[in-house]
Amino acid sequence: MKKLSPQTLPHTLKCLIIDDEPIAVRGIVNYAKQLDFLTITSTCSSALEAAEILKTQNIDLMFLDINMPYLSGLEFLESLENAPMTILTTAYSEYALEGYRLNVVDYLLKPIAFNRFFQAAAKAQNIFNSSLVPSKNADTTNSVFYVRQDDTFQKIISKDILYAESMQNYLKLHFRDKTIIIHQTMASLEELLPKTSFFRIHRSFLINLSCIDSISKNRLLIHGKELPISSAKKEEFLNHTVYKKLLSK
Repeated sequence: MKKLSPQTLPHTLKCLIIDDEPIAVRGIVNYAKQLDFLTITSTCSSALEAAEILKTQNIDLMFLDINMPYLSGLEFLESLENAPMTILTTAYSEYALEGYRLNVVDYLLKPIAFNRFFQAAAKAQNIFNSSLVPSKNADTTNSVFYVRQDDTFQKIISKDILYAESMQNYLKLHFRDKTIIIHQTMASLEELLPKTSFFRIHRSFLINLSCIDSISKNRLLIHGKELPISSAKKEEFLNHTVYKKLLSK
């Protein structure tokens, strides 16, 4: 059977399935195998397991069951500071409004029909690819990409970004004179930006190293904005950014 794709696209969405019903997991896995733009990278049966997976893997899309033990899918999603795109799966329609409040891509009622699964997955792929479009002429030190703003594709030059800030299912790109909101994960943005110029100082902040004004303890200043440096990232950040260029000790 030929796999289906909504259009010819270069990126395959890395997916995580979270559901405590094995038969539901198998159903989504089988559906995903029919779509060449989805790859199931992990499955798990609880939100607690999912939290650990998200710490170590770059996930573009979650298929998230709502009714699970200990921590519901909605509670889990609301707890994430930088959640991947999410498609909710449940046997109960009354949670739909709450799901959309959390900016989910779609809401699938069990038992899930393949046509609805395809519609939801294609919607996620379109959101992903219309948010960030890499330029073919981008170089390794100053990358160029495009972000979609309504019906317009706006050119972004990486050196102009001060820092990126994660929100629930969104990112804010901060510039000296403006802020742009895009539907994208921090991990996906990191893949587009030159690693020699940007550093993830915190799970919620990715900064342009050339825009740092000062560093003090667990904070740094960029264009008048104070940003936190996580304790887990501090030593790596200082070694990467400061110590190699320190004139006096």
